Amino acid sequence: MKLPVMPPVSPMLAKLSPSLPSGDGWIFEPKWDGFRSVVFRDGDEVELGSRNEKPLTRYFPELATSLKLALPPRCVLDGEIIIAGRSGLDFDALQQRIHPAASRVNMLAVSTPASFVAFDCLALGDDDLRKEPFVKRREALLDALGEAKDKAVMVTPATENHAVASEWFDGFEGAGLDGIVAKHGDLTYREGERAMIKVKHRRTADCVVAGYREHKSGEIVGSLLLGLYGEGGELHHVGVTSSFTMARRRELLDELAPYVVGQSESTGPVNGGPASRWNATKDLSFIELRSELVCEVAYDHMQGYRFRHTATFLRWRPDRDASSCTYEQLETPTKFDLSALLADT
Repeated sequence: MKLPVMPPVSPMLAKLSPSLPSGDGWIFEPKWDGFRSVVFRDGDEVELGSRNEKPLTRYFPELATSLKLALPPRCVLDGEIIIAGRSGLDFDALQQRIHPAASRVNMLAVSTPASFVAFDCLALGDDDLRKEPFVKRREALLDALGEAKDKAVMVTPATENHAVASEWFDGFEGAGLDGIVAKHGDLTYREGERAMIKVKHRRTADCVVAGYREHKSGEIVGSLLLGLYGEGGELHHVGVTSSFTMARRRELLDELAPYVVGQSESTGPVNGGPASRWNATKDLSFIELRSELVCEVAYDHMQGYRFRHTATFLRWRPDRDASSCTYEQLETPTKFDLSALLADT
C-alpha cells in the first residue's frame, strides 16, 4: 500500500456542546452510532483503521469486499462502521463482530453484515486533502462515491440549514442515531484533535444501585451498577456510572458497606453483561448490594434495554423507593425508519 496518507491515522474528534452552533458556514451531519473507522484503499488492498489506530479489517471481511466495489482505486476516507437492525442501528450486534475466531467472524459477516457511512475524504488519488477546507473535502467525497455500486457504502447526509439540523436531532434518534455533528466549512482535517462539535441527547433517570465493581487500583469503588425494574418485577442491569474522584471512591466504600450482600459473578439479572469483547481477560464480577439505594444519573440514549454509554452520577435520591425505579420513567424517542434515511444517502 502506497497512498498520500498512510495508516495509522488518528481520527479528528468532536467536543461536546449543549446546543448547535449558530452563524454562517456550519455544516451539520447526523451522529452515527458505530465504530469510527478510517478506510485506506490502494487497488486490491483495503485496511480499516479504528479510533485507537488498530486495524479492524479482519472483523469485517464483507465490508472490505463492498469497499472495493464502491470506492475509487486509491483513496482514504473517514467514516463509521454500522449495522442496521430491524429497529435502527444495532450497536450490540456490532460489538459481537469483534471476535477472535475466524469461523465466527465469517458467520456473522453473513448474518449481520456491516455498512460503512463516509463523512470525510482525507486523500483521493495522489492528493492529500487534509489541508483543504472541509467544504472541498465534502465535494471530493461526493465525487468519489457518487457512482457507488454497493448499498453497503454510502455518504452521510449533510445540511447547512440550522432548522433542518434541529429536526434531525429530534427525529433521527428513533433510528438509533445519537445526535448531530457540526463542522465549519473551512475546517482542515486535524488528526486527533477535538476540532468538531457534537450535540447529544441528555436525560436523567432514577436507578437502583444494585452493586459495584472495585477500582483497578485496589479496594475502592470503581463503578456503580445501575438497575431498573421491568414489567414483571425483575431488576435489569442497565449500565454503570463511574464519574467519581479518587477521594469519593474511598468514601463510597464505607457508605455502601451496610448494603453489601456478597460477591457475585456476571450471570444474574443485575450482572455486568457479557464478557468484554475488547478485553477478554477483564474481570466482570461485582459486589452485590441490597436493592435499596437509589441515585439519579444523566444519560444520552438507550441501546435496547440499556444505557448506550456510561451514565453520569448526579445525586443520591433517598426520597425515592427502589421499587419505583422502572423503565416507565424513561422518555421513549419517536420511531424513525432507518431504512428511509439510508435510502436517501
